[in-house]
Amino acid sequence: MLNADENDLLCRVEGNAAMGQLMRQHWLPACLSEEVAEPDGTPVRVRLLGEDLVAFRDSDGRLGVVDEHCPHRRASLALGRNEEAGLRCLYHGWKIDVDGNVLDMPSEPRESCLAQKVRHKAFPSRESGGFVWIWMGPPETVRAFEPPAWAPSPDIRTSVVKMHVGCNWAQVLEGAIDSAHSSSLHSTDMPPARVDGAKATATAWPRPSTDKAPRLQVQPTDFGFRYVAIRRPIKDASTHDYLRITLFVAPFTVLIPPNNMYKLSILNIPMDDVNTMFYFIAWSDQEGIDQEAWRKFCGAQVGVDLDRDFRRIRVRSNNYLQDRSAMKLGDHTGIKGIPNQDIAMWETMGPIADRSRERLGASDVAIVEFRRIMLEAAQDHQLDNAGRCTGT
Repeated sequence: MLNADENDLLCRVEGNAAMGQLMRQHWLPACLSEEVAEPDGTPVRVRLLGEDLVAFRDSDGRLGVVDEHCPHRRASLALGRNEEAGLRCLYHGWKIDVDGNVLDMPSEPRESCLAQKVRHKAFPSRESGGFVWIWMGPPETVRAFEPPAWAPSPDIRTSVVKMHVGCNWAQVLEGAIDSAHSSSLHSTDMPPARVDGAKATATAWPRPSTDKAPRLQVQPTDFGFRYVAIRRPIKDASTHDYLRITLFVAPFTVLIPPNNMYKLSILNIPMDDVNTMFYFIAWSDQEGIDQEAWRKFCGAQVGVDLDRDFRRIRVRSNNYLQDRSAMKLGDHTGIKGIPNQDIAMWETMGPIADRSRERLGASDVAIVEFRRIMLEAAQDHQLDNAGRCTGT
């Protein structure tokens, strides 16, 4: 359980919130590279930590992520013309380049020097692992960019699901590190492997256990923590255990147990206090799984399950298109796709769950450790900032 102040400290990321300021000390994924693949293509709206941004690739292929609102009268640059090495606002024609320079002000007198005096907010950006990453912290604190685990070489095959979730980032991340729920919530998609040598496929993740009450052991690390969920296996239970190891890499990355086809990473990125962008990444240096098969398995195909802004057709107002007939025939949830099953649980807790009303048990050890680590980090960040402000 957390009290109201602790819950706010953990969850809120907008403005000067300590957790949001902490997040700004890390490279953040803004969007997928595929969304801005085309020079002079359609600009992409991005919302991160309560700020509205726009990502685009200019005529020369350079990537830019800037404040969405034109510095002139604050109209949206996401509606602008991406042409001739910049984004041109539709309203009065001001044009902004990837570095935030104002290249043109056609509504100003020819002799005006205003363009040289205006600097639009632009963010350092990098591309790696199929993502566009940006630095939102102070420029003087920018860290060297380190490629993600799934992008050490071009030989890695990466498939990514992207989904907009209508609740706070901590709810999403707590679901990602919760190993116990998979035995129940995902039991249809992760059935017990009752045959020796059963392997994952493009439609199922069998596993060798029916145990729904794992024993958890957590080990703190310098990057966050790792923990193991220990279950009784179907075979040789008297001499063997079935182990699932999960890693939390602070502040927003989770690596969940792989299968025989690919490894799995999850990014839980706060858009604002009550919205999260969820990325589910399957990666392998072998055959792996192709992008469309991965998105189909997850119930996250753009144009089928999601709109072009990665918003889901399965939402609370339509009960996530739950199929009660399928449930009568044995489907556990009646909801298509592992992420959709998770999202139904996260969103129905409310935009920011009231953690003072929880009753945690033995299966929640990793949740407690996550909260401890992140609350301590946010509190330390507050103290550091207070020290700088007072000159200590």
